[in-house]
Amino acid sequence: QVQLVESGGGLVQAGGSLRVSCTASGRTFSSYCMGWFRRAPGKEREFVAAISRNGGSTHYRDIVKGRFTISRDNAKNTVSLQMNSLKPEDTAVYYCAAAEVEATNVVITLYEYDYWGQGTQVTVSS
Repeated sequence: QVQLVESGGGLVQAGGSLRVSCTASGRTFSSYCMGWFRRAPGKEREFVAAISRNGGSTHYRDIVKGRFTISRDNAKNTVSLQMNSLKPEDTAVYYCAAAEVEATNVVITLYEYDYWGQGTQVTVSS
């Protein structure tokens, strides 16, 4: 079992920056590909970014490329999402997720993730 707790959400103006983080406890953090998903009001949960077990590979949703950066610190059991140039359409609940993988795969599909955090609200005002 892995427990995931997100932090760092909040309210920011359009064009601003915010960093959300996720701390994991339980099984070996470095065994998991880590991902960030989000769910905007009235919409389905969608993939945002993911990072491989060793941090060597990342993948982003097209609309956040160049604005968001995912990173992880396996020594501290944390994964973070730095969000710059935020837009009102980035408003959503952001979820951290963990996928147990055998290699350095980057998992981007929701159903392949095994554990989820409770989410943190990010609101971008125009």
